[in-house]
Amino acid sequence: MKGLVRLRLARMGRKHQPLYNIVVSHKRTRRDGKPIEVIGTYDPRPSPLTPTQQSEGVIPVKDVKLDFQRSKYWISVGAQPTKTVEDLLKKAGILYPEWPSPAKNAKVTPRAEIPLEGKKFA
Repeated sequence: MKGLVRLRLARMGRKHQPLYNIVVSHKRTRRDGKPIEVIGTYDPRPSPLTPTQQSEGVIPVKDVKLDFQRSKYWISVGAQPTKTVEDLLKKAGILYPEWPSPAKNAKVTPRAEIPLEGKKFA
């Protein structure tokens, strides 16, 4: 990942009760340092279900609040998301599933060797 600006998570909350801000920050600032901009929040702990919801088979949901316009802007100007933020943006539909691009993930095939018959190099 290249670039000077990152989209990443900044931890908040108490012990064993994490809560994260989704922030835009410089590459070299510390995790909880002052960000350029806060564009959302992420709560990795799913909300508790009532017994009736559990018996119905309802899936617990993690809370993500995100400013779509600002996140699209920062991606468009070249900010690189971390892996976790990348996954969140893919689920939100901001990034396409093959992010960063199929061409960057393409594998280079090795070239076939050409036999040199009777040629000598000095």
